[in-house]
Order: sequence, then C-alpha cells, then structure tokens
Amino acid sequence: MAQAEEILALTHPVFYSLSRLHCDPGDSCQAVPGLIAPYNVLGMPDFEAVVGLEVHLHLKTSSKMFCGCDASYFGEAPNTHTCPVCLGLPGVLPSVNAQAVDYGILFGLALNCQIAPWTQFHRKSYYYPDMPKNYQISQYDLPIAGHGYLEVEGQKVRIKRVHLEEDAAKSTHPDSANYSLIDLNRAGSPLIEMVTEPDIHNPEQARVFLSHIRAIAQTLGVSDANPEEGKMRADVNVSLRRPGGELGTKVEIKNLNSFRSVVRALEFEIRRQQEILRSGRRVEQATLGWDEAAGRTYVMRLKEGEADYRYFPDPDLPPIVVDQTWLNRLRAALPELPAQKYTRYVETGLRPYDAEILAYNTPQARFFDRALIAYQGSPQTIANLLNGEVAGYLNERRLEVHQTALEPENLARLAGLFERREITNRVLSLLLPEVMEGADPLRLVEEQGLRSVSDEGSLRPIVERVVAANPSVVEQVKGGNLKAANALLGPIMKETRGTAKADVVKKMLSEMLGVEL
Repeated sequence: MAQAEEILALTHPVFYSLSRLHCDPGDSCQAVPGLIAPYNVLGMPDFEAVVGLEVHLHLKTSSKMFCGCDASYFGEAPNTHTCPVCLGLPGVLPSVNAQAVDYGILFGLALNCQIAPWTQFHRKSYYYPDMPKNYQISQYDLPIAGHGYLEVEGQKVRIKRVHLEEDAAKSTHPDSANYSLIDLNRAGSPLIEMVTEPDIHNPEQARVFLSHIRAIAQTLGVSDANPEEGKMRADVNVSLRRPGGELGTKVEIKNLNSFRSVVRALEFEIRRQQEILRSGRRVEQATLGWDEAAGRTYVMRLKEGEADYRYFPDPDLPPIVVDQTWLNRLRAALPELPAQKYTRYVETGLRPYDAEILAYNTPQARFFDRALIAYQGSPQTIANLLNGEVAGYLNERRLEVHQTALEPENLARLAGLFERREITNRVLSLLLPEVMEGADPLRLVEEQGLRSVSDEGSLRPIVERVVAANPSVVEQVKGGNLKAANALLGPIMKETRGTAKADVVKKMLSEMLGVEL
C-alpha cells in the first residue's frame, strides 16, 4: 500500500489539489491560496503535448485468429465461444486465419504502408487472468505493415506499424467484491493493432484521427470499428516537452472505449503533467487507467519494457510470405477510400463541410452515393437533407441510416419535390418521419394534398380571413413592427397545412397591409 501511495504521489499529485478545489477537472476553477489550480495547457506556450495512439480494431472475420471458434460473440452468454486452442490447453496446434491476414494487408495499404514480404508471429509473455495461455500471439519486429501515414486536416500522422494479434478475454470487477469474473468469448479474437508516431499534439486532433481510422476500417469492411461493442479501442501515449525540444517522459492510458473518453483523458493527463513539470518535479513512466465517472486517470502499474514481455517466435506458426501476386490482388480490391470520396464530393459541387461529414461517415456515404444514382438535381440538396433533417431524426433515436426503412430512391424523390419547390419546408418536416419508415413521398403528397400552393386566388380567402381576425396584430405591423407579421403567417400556414408558399403569402400580406415585409 505504501508503494502504491508513493507512485500516486509521484505521478498524480494534481489529484489532491483538484479534489480540494471542489470542481470538476474539466472545468475552470478560481485560484485558491495554497492550492494548485488546473491549467489549460493547450493555451500555454511553455509546454506542448506530444501524443501517439495505439488503436485496436476487432476484425470482421467469421472465426477467431488461430482457431475455428465463432468470432461473433457480442451479446452471447459468457464462455460459450471457446475451444481448446483459444483456452490455451496443452497440446493444441493453432493455425492462422487467412482472411485476417488479408484484412491486415488491406488496412496497411489504405494507410500508405509498406507491406512486409515476410512476416511472422511471436509469443508475448505476460501473466494476467484475461490471457489463459499466459502469453499472447502477436507480431513483434516483423509486422505485416509499417512506415505509412494518414493525412488529417492537412498534416501527416505517421503510421509506425500495423500488426495482427489475438485479443485477450474480458475481465469484469464487480463492485464491492474481492474477486473478478472472466469471459473467455473474446480470447483469441482477431485484432489489428495500429501504432502511430508521436505526431499528434492536441485532443481534438486525436479525435479526428480516430474518426478517420474508423471510416477507413468500415469502408474496407475489415471491422465494424464500433467502440460501444469493444470493436475499436485506443491506448494513448502522452508526454510534454518544450516546443521543439526533446521528448518528455511518456505515460500510457489504456483501453479508452470512446472518442469522448480519448479527448477527456488527454485533456486531464496533459493538464496533470503540466502541473508536475511546473512544480519542478518529474513525470514517472507508468501505465494509467481512465475513470470515466470521476474524469481522471489512475495508476494501474509501472510501465513494462519490451524485455519484460520476452518475445520469441511462435514455434507452432510458420512465417508468412506475401508475394507480389497476393499483394496485387488485394491492391486491386481496395475500394474508394474516405479521402477520395471527399475529393469527389467537393468536385461534384458539395460544400467542403458537408463533403467531410459524409465522406467520413461510412453508412451515410454509402446511402448518399445510392441516392445520387436516383437523383437528377443538385447533390447539395441530398447532402442538406442527410446532414440536416435525416441526421436529426437519427440522432434523436440513436440510429444509423441503414437501421431504418429509408430508401435512397425515396430520399431522392423527397429532395426533388423540395428542390422543385413542389413542397414547402413545413411539408418536408411533416413527411420525413413517414419517409424514414419506408413511405414514398410522392404518394404521400398526392394522397394528402400537400403539394405547394402558390395560386393567389385560392390563398386570398384564407389570408383575408386571418387578417380580419387579428386587428391588433395588423395595427402593430402597420405601426412598424414588421416581425409581428409572423403572428399572421403562422395561422395561414396552419390552415393550409403548410402547403402555402411563404414568399407568396408575404407578398399578399404586404399588399393588403401596405408595408414591405
């Protein structure tokens, strides 16, 4: 206990000051005499953050990495997707999942990596309950790919390595219990681990990078890359240094399961190390965890070095030779990647903002491309609907577009009705829920009589009736309060069920009241 407290005091002294300030570490606090207030390091020039990421992607294969067990274990009963191989029983013989190797090469190619012509698997020894063999089959000095890069917001983030490995089991630690529970369904599942160079300098850049990695994985079809299901996890390495100076002592924060957690953990850890360095102390190398509820990191263990893992080639698995024929086949199978989609969308006339949202949201991009095939109008109209009304509908219900009954052809028809001004904004909003549930907007408009009305002759009786019923509002408008005219426009729209064209109604009101609306 004394050693743990000493480590905490060396590496996390800011905990004490923050807890005594009675504020959340993410909030700004007033300075209190005798206490250390947190700093916003991102706005301070004397230190800069240096961040590297390690991203784990659960591969979308039907079986595990080195055995035939079903890899679709999410939501299944614990310890039901296991066999002697992934349990690490004596005398078993693992074999490499060929599709997982294909996926590793595809992912490396998408990240502009060099693909290794010769690679092999190693045993990485460590002793935790979540690894039944007491070693993990991974790749060490000969990974499947490396020396690549991904361009993020005009800056290249270098990719150090991409390697294949098996996942550990899942540990659960019940509250107030003196034991842990192990679910071995995940043990042996195929993973890609991607390691960047320390080229990231703030939490937001890390978030954008991760969103791009997710989009690439989903576009390739190699992984669902869904953090909520544990199919995309990130470890972050972070240190501080003087601008342009030597790298500082880094700490690693393990198993961050959402982009939000990555951002919050980096913000806290950068601030914590700033406090330590400003007070003249040194940052101790350690492995940290992230407490999402408390909003702070905590010490898990002192950092192991490579020697602690005692890597050696796995004697049961032969080396893998990637010849040019194999490489050419996979290179030819590469789909259009998100960065290429972005360029294409901008060239077709989309605003860069909308192009980026769509290009890096794989389900939306696929839907957008299908809708464009059925649409003859401006692509921007489809993009406006997807990034506006449709996105609002999906966010409210926490759905992806492919989880609804919305058909690309129906969205194209809705966009056409709107772009041709055959329906109004109000009618579009009225129709959207039914269209999201699979209804044809053309049929709805005809059956419900919702086509836009611009004929002044048919609108005049309604406008005159509303004006006559609101003399006080009329007086306000004539007196110069033009905004009061909205109180007339609303009842007219309600009576016409939103079909009256607003510009026509405003023109008629202007003529009747003798003002310019």
